[in-house]
Amino acid sequence: MQSDPPAPRRRRIAVVSTSRADYGHLYWVLRDLQAADDVDLRIIATGAHLTPTFGHTVDQFRDHGFEVEAGIECQLDSDSDVGMAKTIGVSILGLADVLGRLRPDLLLLIADRYEMLGPAATALALRIPIAHIEGGEISEGAIDDAVRNAITKMSHLHFVSTEQARRRVIAMGEEAWRVERAGAPSLDHLRRSRLGDRRQLEQLIDLPLDPPPVIVAYHPVTLVHDTNAEVDALFAALEALDDPIVFCFPNADAGHQAIIERARSFCRDHPRARLNTNLDLFDFWTLLEHASAMVGNSSSGIMETPSLELPFVNIGDRQRGRERAANVIDVRGEREAIVDALARARSSAFRASLAGMTNPYGDGQAAERIVHALRHCPLGERLLIKRAVPLLDGNSPAFAQAGP
Repeated sequence: MQSDPPAPRRRRIAVVSTSRADYGHLYWVLRDLQAADDVDLRIIATGAHLTPTFGHTVDQFRDHGFEVEAGIECQLDSDSDVGMAKTIGVSILGLADVLGRLRPDLLLLIADRYEMLGPAATALALRIPIAHIEGGEISEGAIDDAVRNAITKMSHLHFVSTEQARRRVIAMGEEAWRVERAGAPSLDHLRRSRLGDRRQLEQLIDLPLDPPPVIVAYHPVTLVHDTNAEVDALFAALEALDDPIVFCFPNADAGHQAIIERARSFCRDHPRARLNTNLDLFDFWTLLEHASAMVGNSSSGIMETPSLELPFVNIGDRQRGRERAANVIDVRGEREAIVDALARARSSAFRASLAGMTNPYGDGQAAERIVHALRHCPLGERLLIKRAVPLLDGNSPAFAQAGP
């Protein structure tokens, strides 16, 4: 009597998340990986996820039904560039043990936060292939730009958001078969998620959403010496608003504490202003749905607001170079410019002009594309060993290449 052939080994895919921001982007990718019977998903939480300052957001994984394989405490309680650098080093020490034990077939990383350099460098040393989401974009005013490009060159599969990003990654010398335009996975929430209830959100933030609030999402500009040079102008402009205001917590970059303290002080003086350490990702999308505008310098304003036809006033150079939709109003970091832009953004004429607009960052089906590719891509040395792309006319990498 013949025995049944052994079941094929499941692919072990490890995913690193460092903060609430990338978790919101990864949610549906994680959900689909979790549901795949041929995938052994291992989630590693690190960075700001493990800190009380930023809301100990590692708890959200468990609240949403995910199991966390390891939590690596590495985020220094610091507000300096030295603290940022040391955080990378501490993360590598913890990740070396975890990834050395797991030896996943693939490591999935996303975007451009400096904390992602730790898992990328660790995987490179351990010969673990890396899949990277949201490479090929540009944000010239932050160190994120260099981080994103460094991770791209250390990665073996690339899931980009736009066609320009796809061409840019190939122009960096990556083989075309490794690069897929998937779209930004954060947009999948609008198609697949059941967003939070408005009344529950109003109770949570203790603020009515009528009239619609202005959302402030501002982060330190990490590539300049004074990372908060535009903060005075931003808060001076907010003083001119009569609208309710909801502040989002800044990222864990050098200079974040000053922004937090300014927001807290503003809220003490303005009864209709609120600062939220952390909103559940579904509540955040509900807040976006009921806002009048967003202002700041967050990539969320560039990538996600177009799908809601929500005006975004983008301050300064942090997002310089990113592809933009028609809802983005770019302004200098000056009070008058911000005030004028907010008035335009909140006008009925501008909001009406955005009807039917297209978001260049995708169609809300990114997770399905990403997970399909992760389940079927070659593994081992076929994926790990990259070929140099031949040059055309001595300058440009070739765009047409064979498959794996």
